[in-house]
Amino acid sequence: MSIKVVPPTAAPQPPVTDRTAVGERLALPLFRSLAGSLAGHPYLKVVVDRAEDTWHLLDTAVHPFHVDYLATRVLGMEPAELDACLDAVNASVYMAPDRRFLLGVLSLHTDQDTAGRRRPFLVLETTEADTMDGPMLEEFYTFVRHRLDGRLPLLLKPANHGQEHALASVSDVRVPRILSHQVFGDRTRTPLNPGEATGRLRHFRTTAEYAAAAGTLGGSDILAMPCLPDDVPRVAGFINTATTTPLSHTNVLAAGWGIPNAIVRDLDRLIRAESLDGGWVRYRVTEDDISLVPIAPAAAPTAAPARHRPRIRLRTPLLDDLSARPLHRLRLADQNRYGTKAAHLGELHHVLNARAADLTAFHGKPRPPRPDLYRHLAARLGTTHPAPSGELRAAAADFVADTVSAPDGIALPFGLQHRFLRSSPALREGIIRLKAALDDGAPEALEPLCLRLQQLVRTTALPDEVAGHILGALPTGPGSGRRLVVRSSANAEDLPGFSAAGVYTSVTSVHGADDLLDAVREVWASLLSPRSVRLRHQAGISLDDTYMGVIVQPYVPAGLGGVLVTCNPTKRADFRNVCLNCTPGSPEAVVDGTALPLQYLYNTVEGGGRTVALGSSGRDLPAATRERLADLALAGRLLQSHFSAPDVDRPLDIEWLMTDQGAFHLVQIRPYAR
Repeated sequence: MSIKVVPPTAAPQPPVTDRTAVGERLALPLFRSLAGSLAGHPYLKVVVDRAEDTWHLLDTAVHPFHVDYLATRVLGMEPAELDACLDAVNASVYMAPDRRFLLGVLSLHTDQDTAGRRRPFLVLETTEADTMDGPMLEEFYTFVRHRLDGRLPLLLKPANHGQEHALASVSDVRVPRILSHQVFGDRTRTPLNPGEATGRLRHFRTTAEYAAAAGTLGGSDILAMPCLPDDVPRVAGFINTATTTPLSHTNVLAAGWGIPNAIVRDLDRLIRAESLDGGWVRYRVTEDDISLVPIAPAAAPTAAPARHRPRIRLRTPLLDDLSARPLHRLRLADQNRYGTKAAHLGELHHVLNARAADLTAFHGKPRPPRPDLYRHLAARLGTTHPAPSGELRAAAADFVADTVSAPDGIALPFGLQHRFLRSSPALREGIIRLKAALDDGAPEALEPLCLRLQQLVRTTALPDEVAGHILGALPTGPGSGRRLVVRSSANAEDLPGFSAAGVYTSVTSVHGADDLLDAVREVWASLLSPRSVRLRHQAGISLDDTYMGVIVQPYVPAGLGGVLVTCNPTKRADFRNVCLNCTPGSPEAVVDGTALPLQYLYNTVEGGGRTVALGSSGRDLPAATRERLADLALAGRLLQSHFSAPDVDRPLDIEWLMTDQGAFHLVQIRPYAR
């Protein structure tokens, strides 16, 4: 993937011609003539024919898939014949121990020698689903090495954790290697969220610079800084000048807002070269490319383009019920009493306990030319295919229930917050004034009104009836005195099109009655923060319709915590992989950006996983832990079938904890903005 500063128009490209080479020795000129570009690196597809002792170098522009070329050009199959048996052909070339063909990709990279000179080198890898063992990987590497220009270094990159393990017994002198995170984990430029925007580039090198200018930021600005703050206002685009994760709060916001976001670590150099800072640019992020195009001042728009996004519609909140209820007694239909977060966790309890939900629907959807992915799911679950009616569904339900658990806890309804707000004349008057400011479009009055209301919520005495219902959520018996976590559960969060990630408050260390009452008011107060009010107003969510429920949970100590999204955030068309980030301890460290997480991609179709980045820890997790994370990844994909219905391709955002005993607790499950 390259970033480029380009003129507004580009020269027309010559027509594509097929220059596929067979049996030729590979030097850089031939490589470049056949190569495509993937993540900014030139790459070339390779087919080794073991029976003929030769190789095929594919013209990437003409032959985007190994199997299509192999079947139609080597084996003489018709395209329709290949489509009818695609999975069988894939199994024969990627998984058969006696396979005739070895398939892979050569990509071109550069590093620096001790004198600072740039040196090219090649990386050879298979597909992520390939099951080559150590001897076969060594054979593949040796075959390619002998047919390369000897001046070009060649490294083998294991495509998944299984290949890493298989290579452990192979000398790295015979097979020099490089791992995925060493190639891609610290890239200079990485797309995070695709999109396109035109705006002023505002570059801040420190948080102090940003704080001094934050009040001047508007919808026409493209904000660039090392670490974007969670309370960032809505702007036209984000640029991170330091490494971050695609699962951070700010990237979830970028996805929800539909704005471009990327990591560009050398932005300083680009700004100096083109005098971009403060100027108007056209900013575009795709899965493979990032571009910044300077725009002449006369061509800059005079106003920010209107964003035509559907108005978020909330269910009518039910405010008559003051009863706290255990999470396991809630279902999705309780969103309008207890909030979306609590209702989702209640539904999770039901799915795990009843084991009646169809968790196979994602795999049952056609993925042309395949009619479905049931065969692959059966292989992952260890069942036969085709199986008797209901067997695959039962196996999926058992697998998920055996892999993850739902948290215990109590949900406090909207009615308690409503009764509290009505009890105070000062609060009622403050809300009336805030609604008037929103209706009048008076942004200068918004912040002081919100801050005063928040302080009133924190300090106003609770009616005895309200306090009694809240204190009823305290554990009794052996659980009394335990540390508690108090979380938001608004009706304006965890929604398709409005996640509110990082917008509302959680209080993670609560002990006893006084702490609990204070924590509940703190969560209620976050519904009236200037940022949350502004974001909801921009989304068309009325203050009158917005209420806050609260979840009270026992604190669960964790050895590992993180976020799983059931998609590949940087490659949305990828239906195989899910992205998992984690760090020792709480998942909050992942989502709030205080620690760079370990990043993994797990294939939920053919199986296998790979490490994308090591984050702040600097070392990978043990192999046994990574295998457990593969189970979590598949469980998340299966839950997507239920929680995303009827659109089973809509991904989920799942926060999770792993205890020291290896058990997974899901603490939040919500739609992931696409």
